[in-house]
Amino acid sequence: MGAPATTDSLTVRDERTGKTYSIPIVNNSISATAFKAIKAPKKSGEREENETERGLRVSDKGFLNTAVITSEITYIDGEAGVLRYRGYPIEQLATQSNFLETAYLLIYGALPSSSQFASFEYEVTRHSILHVDTESLFRAFRYDAHPMAMMTSAFAALGSYYSEANPSLQGQTLYTKGDPQSIANMDKQIFRLIGKATTLAAMAYRVRQGRPFVQPPTGMGYTESFLYQMDHLTEENYKPSPVLAKALDILFLLHADHELNASCTTVLQTGSSLVDPYSAIATGCASLYGPLHGGANEAVIRMLISIGSPENVPAFVEAVKRREKVLSGFGHRVYKTSDPRSFIVRQIADEVFKVTGKDELLETAMLLHKIAMNDEYFIKRKLAPNVDFWSGLIYRAMGFPLDFFPVLFAVPRVVGWLAHWRQMMLQSGGVKIWRPRQIYVGSGKRDYVPINSRESVAGFKKEPSSIAHTGQSKRAQLAEHRCKL
Repeated sequence: MGAPATTDSLTVRDERTGKTYSIPIVNNSISATAFKAIKAPKKSGEREENETERGLRVSDKGFLNTAVITSEITYIDGEAGVLRYRGYPIEQLATQSNFLETAYLLIYGALPSSSQFASFEYEVTRHSILHVDTESLFRAFRYDAHPMAMMTSAFAALGSYYSEANPSLQGQTLYTKGDPQSIANMDKQIFRLIGKATTLAAMAYRVRQGRPFVQPPTGMGYTESFLYQMDHLTEENYKPSPVLAKALDILFLLHADHELNASCTTVLQTGSSLVDPYSAIATGCASLYGPLHGGANEAVIRMLISIGSPENVPAFVEAVKRREKVLSGFGHRVYKTSDPRSFIVRQIADEVFKVTGKDELLETAMLLHKIAMNDEYFIKRKLAPNVDFWSGLIYRAMGFPLDFFPVLFAVPRVVGWLAHWRQMMLQSGGVKIWRPRQIYVGSGKRDYVPINSRESVAGFKKEPSSIAHTGQSKRAQLAEHRCKL
């Protein structure tokens, strides 16, 4: 007899009932909803909130192994250290392409012809100018406002200027119809968002310094225009350093997309409600704001500053092993070997340092890199340098303030967010709102108790914290007054 025939399916036997289920395997994945068919009678005394009779739920805290969408955009092999945009290795794109060409690739699926690229570049740069009222928005922020807070607010505010971009006003099929008019409207918003991203970032930078805003120049590349808007004062024929513009262009390319990271997932979660793209991008910006995501390269510099000189590195490494210190810039949620982008960024660093001079933290960083790469503790835990380790040093050498680092991440990532948003809007079968399940472990049904009959539930995390009042707040508490009716 020959070997039994194999099928692309998973056979599951539920020992509670003795029933067997066959679940199809498609693209090496199984449908989580298939487990809803695996039902069992509720046991005696079992919590009704388990919903056992309604089928199994799949628990996956933090989306460690849950696929929520079918995508053709970015592929990552974390075990092999591979990153590809639309099939193209990141190494080839970083050395042969540029940011806007790669943006076209990510959004539309193919590298553009000369005429296609010229048209795309023209539209993006032409849509970089903001409504003059936007200046009032930025001037309303505190002098010390974090630039990412300004960026998040500004992206959301942009949506209020374009009523034709809002499905709440134009109908919920505005972006999902897939006809030429709908796609043209979608692409116009894409041009606007990519074009205005650098303008918003430059305004967030200059408002902190009390400088007047600069209109986007004509005849300059994407990152060159960005640097111009940030730094130009009253000089004639001002032209940013081509070395810095090129380095920033490659860094933007490397940060343009990274599959379903936290911020991209946030954009899609928000976008699934069919909100306008400006609001969706604002939520991505808010997600990127977090220190576990867009603030990682800033954390690297703060770590290196805390270490100080190279002679302090060995003691710091030992403190990391004892879990007394946090190591930033090493390891990655996806990559279990070296981050392929880190090698490219290291090469960029050398080019930048040639014109800016070596950063005073470079020797400390290089020694930390050397020790970590040869220490069994880090090797065993697969803690190799990631893209944030070197990019922070480059941004610092280029003169960007630490709290502006996440902005330099957000501007290029707008492209990736838009690519995934556009793909979701045009996917077969339309858009369904994302609604994850939960596993409820709280109290069962209980009856309301009047306030005079309740027992106090007190303790840490079980009641509001006591807040210390000072200054005017404290004086107001001590004052006597009568409320006006």
